[in-house]
Amino acid sequence: QICLSLVKLLFYLAHSPLGSIVLLDFQPRQFVMVDGNLKVTDMDDASTEELSCKEDSDCTLDFPTKSFPLKCSVAGKCEGINEKKNLFNAYRYFFTYLLPHSAPPALRPLLSDILNATGDLRYGINETLRAFEKVLHLYKSGLYLQKRPLLLKDYISLKGFRAVEGEGYKCWPSYSHLGCLLSIHSAEEAAAICNSQLQCQSFIVTQHRTWTGRPLASFQSGWTDLIPDANAVVYIKRSASSGEGL
Repeated sequence: QICLSLVKLLFYLAHSPLGSIVLLDFQPRQFVMVDGNLKVTDMDDASTEELSCKEDSDCTLDFPTKSFPLKCSVAGKCEGINEKKNLFNAYRYFFTYLLPHSAPPALRPLLSDILNATGDLRYGINETLRAFEKVLHLYKSGLYLQKRPLLLKDYISLKGFRAVEGEGYKCWPSYSHLGCLLSIHSAEEAAAICNSQLQCQSFIVTQHRTWTGRPLASFQSGWTDLIPDANAVVYIKRSASSGEGL
């Protein structure tokens, strides 16, 4: 969410009515999330000036660990230098820390492609935004899910119940540090996740949703203490329920 919001912001800056805007003091502390959108807190260090040049050798974009040769345009400006500077700063301050984590395994190669392409400045902001939107579409639609055996048939479902707090275990990545709370596309995907975790005996699908509209599921190591909850459905492994006489 943070990376996509940042890319949308940089897309606007690259195509603003004032021209391509560069953030000269590009640091994480200069941004804040407001209603799920990343915003710049200080525009004092923003500039529309692009580096003047006479030849291509005047257009080297230097960072502490990398340098990029750019072209000198016929107008005597280094082509795209503001856009590329913003994008590489997004890569080194945000993408490298956030993109490798938390995505479903099937989507990680696509995020790695974005990471590598922006790290080498092979992508401009237009290509980067398209790549992010493709990943988001796959994520929200569930098209990233690989065909696999249907596992939900191995679970008993009880509508209107949830487990008592304390039956959970911790997992990564989780929306809660107290247990294993993950976003899912469907109960079928939750069943596959539960089957992949040795501790998991049941999971509860709630009506709580993430910013992408995906429901949250809580994965549990037990199920014996159930309490009524009209907004939840608990799924219990048949192998676990048979020993408890459900």
